[in-house]
Amino acid sequence: MEKIKILVVDDESRMRKLVRDFLVRQNYEVLEAPDGEAALDVFYENKGIALIILDVMMPKMTGWEVCREIREISEVPIIMLTAKTDESDELQGFELGVDEYISKPFSPRILVARVEAILRRANKLDRSEAIEVGGIAIDQQAHMVTVDGERVELSYKEFELLTYFVENKGIALSREKILNHVWDFDYYGDARTIDTHVKKLRSKLGAKGEYIKTIWGMGYKFEVEA
Repeated sequence: MEKIKILVVDDESRMRKLVRDFLVRQNYEVLEAPDGEAALDVFYENKGIALIILDVMMPKMTGWEVCREIREISEVPIIMLTAKTDESDELQGFELGVDEYISKPFSPRILVARVEAILRRANKLDRSEAIEVGGIAIDQQAHMVTVDGERVELSYKEFELLTYFVENKGIALSREKILNHVWDFDYYGDARTIDTHVKKLRSKLGAKGEYIKTIWGMGYKFEVEA
């Protein structure tokens, strides 16, 4: 099976190596570029790049300029990396069509989790494969969940909610974001719907329900202790 290609663009070689090593461990093929101009060269020369991890502040061309040019010809998912935490920068990124925006310093594991979540949304990863984490196994083809080998009966929305949590493990998810992805953008119900479903899901998962952490005032995070 051909590996999924990811382009990592950063003028710091140490940062590129850190990201590359974590992605290679997950069986991705990683291409690298040290600046904006080189990034465009690599992008044009290599077919089938599935995702770009792009630093903002670089010599020759900034990440914004690279993103703007790529967006003229491609909808390839882009994750922007930046040392800044300015909200205006983040808004600019989303206006340019950036899929995710991560501030440095960051956890490489969180970055990998976001990469996988984006690729699943873009249908680059095979959703027919079973997902297994912390004793929970999700068979998306059969629409079946087992906990430590024992089948657990979930409603359709509970199944979709658990799958979304697991695909975004380690990432804090707001109630609004969960509603948009699990109930879709046309759903205008009360965000407390999430709390009700999470309560039921935790109960059905038994001890594994503790993996779903509450983030007070925001939403939830699925986290499995090592």
